[in-house]
Amino acid sequence: MGYKTRFAPSPTGYLHVGGARTALFCWLQARKEKGKFVLRIEDTDRQRSTDEAVAAILESMSWLGLDADEEPIFQTDRFDRYHEVVKQLLEAGHAYRCYCSIEELESMREKQRESGLKPKYDQRCLGRKDIPEGVDPVIRFRSPEIGHTEFDDQVRGTISVENAELDDLIIQRSDGTPTYNLTVVVDDADMNITHVIRGEDHISNTFRQINIFTALEKPLPVFAHVPMILGEDGARLSKRHGAVGVMEYKKQGYLPEALLNYLVRLGWSHGDQELFSREEMVELFDVSDVNKAASAFNVGKLNWINQQYLKSADVERLAGLLAEQIHDLGMECSNGPDLMAVVDLYRDRVETLHELAEQVTYLFVDVERYDDLAAKKFLRPVSIEPVQAFHDGLSELFDWNTASIEAVLNEVLERLELKMPKLAQPVRVAVTGSSSSPSIAPTLELVGRDRTLNRIIAAIEFMEERQKSATQN
Repeated sequence: MGYKTRFAPSPTGYLHVGGARTALFCWLQARKEKGKFVLRIEDTDRQRSTDEAVAAILESMSWLGLDADEEPIFQTDRFDRYHEVVKQLLEAGHAYRCYCSIEELESMREKQRESGLKPKYDQRCLGRKDIPEGVDPVIRFRSPEIGHTEFDDQVRGTISVENAELDDLIIQRSDGTPTYNLTVVVDDADMNITHVIRGEDHISNTFRQINIFTALEKPLPVFAHVPMILGEDGARLSKRHGAVGVMEYKKQGYLPEALLNYLVRLGWSHGDQELFSREEMVELFDVSDVNKAASAFNVGKLNWINQQYLKSADVERLAGLLAEQIHDLGMECSNGPDLMAVVDLYRDRVETLHELAEQVTYLFVDVERYDDLAAKKFLRPVSIEPVQAFHDGLSELFDWNTASIEAVLNEVLERLELKMPKLAQPVRVAVTGSSSSPSIAPTLELVGRDRTLNRIIAAIEFMEERQKSATQN
């Protein structure tokens, strides 16, 4: 039987970065072993599962490029099979019906706590004869009571638990719906899953699932439990750390290959190498090399990796993605320059496409106000003469390009015996609204002739008004 693994999210919300990393590890290992990777939607919790969450998971997997080798499997399509297995376990004596009320169970646990015992079901319904009328029972799996259960984890080595610590878990609720630990075992067995890669929070479930595998006389898959992802403060990653759904990273202007590159390095490494192509990941990754210790999510590192990918990505592709960002900010690309030229000028200066879009708003909408500090520092009366001279020189240009703009700039600087910042900075504020942009000549080429001249005139009027106000005071 060939290598086969699965990613099995519950559709109760978006796909978060922890789930995405698990999916990546599963996908990489399957590709490395020339095996199969499948996506299973564990949607038996009908109260919390939603179609919107399913769509979000599928969209996230598609955006990341984590393609499955089969159509997605939905657990709600397999209820008949789960009921068949429950019946099989009942008939073999590996399961029994439990009629206990919530009040009975709580009273039982309270007495156990008072006695210093670990709360667990005391099997009072095992072999019960006095069946209450009108009560729909749950079905409990009869866990082994002596010995221990252990498995060799590919990340953590041998892990063991005394069977006396395990409870007789519920495998079917009173309404007939199966529970997680049963459905996982049935699915993994029926689908010939050979390797289960998932988060370390599932370790306690693994012992229970192994016992169900054994009761069903099914071969055990190989398990690998990867460490959790923490925030930089050491707490479990959550929204307060900036943790968001995978598609939110797309919205924020990250590239999928950059996010995957960052995620693969959370708990795994290959020497000092930081950047990996997808092909390198497949070749070099092995889940047995994943670190046991939890990893901290560092947004700064993710931003650096994304920046490296922006520098080398196809310009035409980035232009298309930038168009989406510009549209999301409420601007029309038709009001500005060629986006490939924008990307080419800015990609070395930004960490995300969203940041790029925010920095180039002046290319698509008029500058309605100047940054206060920039205007105070650079749009001063002393700059009126050089800025006016520059405007006069630009107004005579008809070949509007970087070279011709630079020629005018240098001529004014030489004639007025000025250093570059004395002219470039007030012009930059006049045209962009801030004191930060790429080199002034290519910036003005992107802005365009008419917009540049009109904005410089407006800035001169602003400086003249400032001069007039100072004189009056």
